[in-house]
Amino acid sequence: MKPGERKLPELFGPGRIGRFTTKNLIKYGACCVSNYNERDGRISKRELARTRVIAGTGCGMITNQGAYPDPLGEGKAYFRQIAIHDDRFLPEFEEIAGYIHDAGAVAIQQILHAGRYGGIDLGYCIQPSVVPQTLPHFRPPREMTVEHIADVVRQHADAAKRAIRAGFDGTEITSFMGYLLANFNSRFTNQRTDAYGGSIENRGRFMRELIDGIKQATPDHPLIVRLNGAELMDRWGGNTEDECFELMQQAVDCGVDMISVTVGWQEAPESSIGRDIAPGHWNYLAARAKKLFPDTLIAFGNRLPDPVMANECIRAGEFDFWEVCRPLLADPDLVHKAAEDRLDEVRRCVGSLNCLSRLFRDLPYTCTMNPALGHEVEPGYRITPAEVRKKIMVVGAGPAGLECAITAAKRGHEVVILEKSGRIGGNLVAYAQNDLARADDLASIVRHYEVMTKKLGIEVRLGVEATPKLMRGMLHQFDVAVVAAGARIDRDRLRIVAGQELVLDAIDVAHGRVPTGREVVVIGAGKIGLVVAESLASKGAKVTIVEEDKRIAGDVMPSFKWRHASWVEELGIATLVQTRVLRVTPQGVDVASEKGGERHLAADTVIAATPRLPNQQLFHDFEWMIDEVHGCGDALVPRGLDAAIHEGFRLGARL
Repeated sequence: MKPGERKLPELFGPGRIGRFTTKNLIKYGACCVSNYNERDGRISKRELARTRVIAGTGCGMITNQGAYPDPLGEGKAYFRQIAIHDDRFLPEFEEIAGYIHDAGAVAIQQILHAGRYGGIDLGYCIQPSVVPQTLPHFRPPREMTVEHIADVVRQHADAAKRAIRAGFDGTEITSFMGYLLANFNSRFTNQRTDAYGGSIENRGRFMRELIDGIKQATPDHPLIVRLNGAELMDRWGGNTEDECFELMQQAVDCGVDMISVTVGWQEAPESSIGRDIAPGHWNYLAARAKKLFPDTLIAFGNRLPDPVMANECIRAGEFDFWEVCRPLLADPDLVHKAAEDRLDEVRRCVGSLNCLSRLFRDLPYTCTMNPALGHEVEPGYRITPAEVRKKIMVVGAGPAGLECAITAAKRGHEVVILEKSGRIGGNLVAYAQNDLARADDLASIVRHYEVMTKKLGIEVRLGVEATPKLMRGMLHQFDVAVVAAGARIDRDRLRIVAGQELVLDAIDVAHGRVPTGREVVVIGAGKIGLVVAESLASKGAKVTIVEEDKRIAGDVMPSFKWRHASWVEELGIATLVQTRVLRVTPQGVDVASEKGGERHLAADTVIAATPRLPNQQLFHDFEWMIDEVHGCGDALVPRGLDAAIHEGFRLGARL
């Protein structure tokens, strides 16, 4: 037994589902779809390479991503979702099942009919009732007839038989995120008056028929159903938590082998898995399910990224299997690191939901923390020994520079990091210090880099600013310079503003380098402006944001824009859009709106938070001083954390 397995005996103990034994109590969740595949539903080489990595994660049970079961594509939610409505798709499914079995895991295939969110190629979607979409990018609904319902049940049963023929051990159906199963179960989208609507007994009829149809089609193979413990759809008249558990009871009565407890719909007006939700927040739903259904396996993992916490939950009897997906997207070696007692090396899933932001734009999903996700088939994303060992200077210890440094060091290069401040992390440290969501998630990224620089023997020189003079004193000591010096606020843009010398720098404020008052005006409603404004408002300051654009949060990840908007509202932060600053005085700020009119904003503190400019001077300074000069992250173009980490990795992988 490995040292970590001894520390986490419940998690790494064996389990059973149906007639199958699992080597541990970790279930890899289907995690929506990847969008890596072909438009006709065929599984691509890119997907096969990704699933080889998934098979190697060390999970005892692995669920392949959801495949739509109907030939017309009414169940298809994403442009590149896989299909399982025809035998021609089976060779690749057989390959995936083989990967999973070769790794010693139980193989489960999810069948995903998107219902309200489907029909992406058709221009319409199908639902139990014609309930208008609340999100404009989804298709207009059509009501299903009784005959259509029977066809869909048959399609699911046929899909399950195909999955078993392909070598999978069992199947899974899902209501997660508001798909067809959830549409029938929920009072919001099921307003039928026939046998499939009205009472909760009737609303659950479709689910019961699905379960019965699949169990009859695959009688010796386990069936899992993913059901909401909470819909979070109160605004729209959705199910209560009590109703969610009544529906679970129906599934239990039908003999399902496992219930996977999930949370939320795509349309839910509150977060369920983002980093504004503390780890363990939803555990009570799993514990309630386990108490109500002690003889049915319960899987759970919503916003539960920590194997230590999962082990304690299993020990306490809150659930039977830790269902984990996004943490394994962030770090595919998470389970192995836990088993080997190397949890200090884990790249934590920080809940930034880059994955969902991409999917909701019909793009292949990627992960902020794992630059190789989705590129496993490409040689350029593999960390291989360097053909020529080089001595590399990395200027700047922010995420881009650190990622480049550790990737290059893993390849055998000798790496030295120069950082002008007294610690590593760059401006990510400032964001973490002011973050209202989950500051420790951002801080965990810095801790990860601290651990890995030490373990890889990377020399970090703090308090050293890279300058041409410094470089001249080190001529020929380095083969490569990587400029990862980040970005700064463009103070020059304020030169035309009278009183600009009174304005503070948002980055200085975020780092805590300068004091602020009680009446604050923040110029710029991008990410740094919002974070500073929210942090100050949460501490009691009266804050106004002035933004020249039409909207706030222009550079914020799509899946988190709504959260900043809600914080602004909750904290009473005034926002003036399409407004520019005319002058700054000791008494405040004079502004002008594009719609006409000037006004004075009283303030004892004015903070500039826009625009950000890349720190690029060293590219010119070093051009004739060293063999190779490269750059990554905000030093090229100011963007977000995901771009910094990804560019640092790609550069480190090819140097």
